[in-house]
Amino acid sequence: MPLHIELVTQEKKVFEEADADIVIVPAVEGEMGVLPNHAPVLTTLTFGELVVRKGAAEERFAVYGGVVDVRPDKVVVLADLAESSYALDLEMAQAARDRARQLLDDGLPGADNREAELALRRANLAVRISQKIRSRGSMLRILDEESAEI
Repeated sequence: MPLHIELVTQEKKVFEEADADIVIVPAVEGEMGVLPNHAPVLTTLTFGELVVRKGAAEERFAVYGGVVDVRPDKVVVLADLAESSYALDLEMAQAARDRARQLLDDGLPGADNREAELALRRANLAVRISQKIRSRGSMLRILDEESAEI
């Protein structure tokens, strides 16, 4: 029995695959692998990499918090923010990381400091995933052409 995966944010449906073999989710308790017929679970996401595999193909996403609803035949990821690994730009992520570090080094007041810390966490994750993708070379995608423009 295949696993239906949906990844959505407040703005849009980022990804959907009806016949996945496994999804690996960055839960706050740790990385969680979900196979078909998994016991129902509702858990919180942390900043991390979400991986969807179908046969030899896989799709990777940077996920920045949210929740995941696991059912025996379906996984719904409600992410605060999510980006396909193919949409990540290593140079832009490195520049964002440098800007956030500089802001933190300059010492920002309260809420601005929190925003800079979040920006730094997002940039660090984007850099890590981008570098991992580059080191592996090209990967197969399981997106159909209609979803490829996301």
